[in-house]
Amino acid sequence: MTYHPKSDFIATMIERGFLADCTDYQGLDDALISGVQTAYIGYDATAQSLHVGHLMNIMVLRWLQKTGHKPITLMGGGTTKVGDPSFRSDERPLLGPEQIDANIAGMKQVFSKYLSYDDSETGALMLNNAEWLDSLNYLDFLRDIGRHFSVNRMLSFESVKSRLDREQSLSFLEFNYMILQAYDFLELNRRYGCVLQMGGSDQWGNIVNGIDLTRRVLDHEIYGLTTPLLTTSDGRKMGKSQGGAIWLNGDMLSPYEFWQFWRNTTDADVGRFLKIFTELPVDECDRMGALQGSEINEAKIRLANEVTTLLHGAEAAATAEATAREVFEKGGVGGDLPTLTLSASELGDGMSIVQLIVKSGLAKSGKEAKRLIAENGAKLDDAPLTDAGLMIDAGALSSPIKLSAGKKRHALVQLG
Repeated sequence: MTYHPKSDFIATMIERGFLADCTDYQGLDDALISGVQTAYIGYDATAQSLHVGHLMNIMVLRWLQKTGHKPITLMGGGTTKVGDPSFRSDERPLLGPEQIDANIAGMKQVFSKYLSYDDSETGALMLNNAEWLDSLNYLDFLRDIGRHFSVNRMLSFESVKSRLDREQSLSFLEFNYMILQAYDFLELNRRYGCVLQMGGSDQWGNIVNGIDLTRRVLDHEIYGLTTPLLTTSDGRKMGKSQGGAIWLNGDMLSPYEFWQFWRNTTDADVGRFLKIFTELPVDECDRMGALQGSEINEAKIRLANEVTTLLHGAEAAATAEATAREVFEKGGVGGDLPTLTLSASELGDGMSIVQLIVKSGLAKSGKEAKRLIAENGAKLDDAPLTDAGLMIDAGALSSPIKLSAGKKRHALVQLG
């Protein structure tokens, strides 16, 4: 990209690899150097925790605040009732208000680790679009807002087109989503002077709609900026592992497992991930990303420590690293491994090793656990596990046992 920014924020976005596209580089850059600007990212409350897939845009909000501007985290208490159809093949299951509120409460825990919510000029705001969407009068909304939208144009957006091209049904409920999201931008501009919406590149159509609507209704100049959809070097979507989503809430994924996710980064991704997910200087990220052999492993540990420190604190990162070194280098039993504690009544006369592998979370089903054993991927106390019919009784659990799936996933089983 040839644009040379004057503002710290856009310079950081370009330098660290956060920028996919912008509706008006020059206009946004000029606005950012003219004083404190307010920007937002919207989050639908579809789960109790955010996951690693959200982390890139949370870091964007963090950099926005660090470079002297005001971030808004907009919770979709209203839009979650509709569901974003962007690039989905089916309609989202609809959630009730209690579940949506519980999800928002869970997500708030994470944002406060990355952003300062205070009364200062750059203090972050946590808002909920239910505040203006819940009280909308349908006929007024159609007349005042709906008339500004061209159905022909909405059908041309990639997120809708891809669904229709596959002849998959798109309900009228979902079709309204992009109008509601555009209306969010209009309301945030009207109420809070917000001039910038950011999001993943799949949100481009929704963002442009909001800019057009705000220009038409309020005649205000506002902007959109998107981040690239992040995939790992082997083409997989960032944030998904064999075990499911990498959650950011500590009660849904332990700090140790979160640390391990980053420690297991592919060599080719280390430099790029250091730039996006840590605050280390860019030249240091490039230097570490270029390391080879055993040295790149130390760079991965640095990556894991930096990312875990931002989310869970320095102590949790240090504990995770110490546990990992103990487990991998000394073959010991780390005290911070995911632990399954069984009562004597649960164990009864004994439990099969297959059941224990499933219960400890190392396999999703008995079938998967048996396959793991058959393919020599399972270990018991660091020794290869070959007998799928092995029974573990109270005697075998007189001290904790360590189960392993492959080289990198471990769990302890103990009697409570």
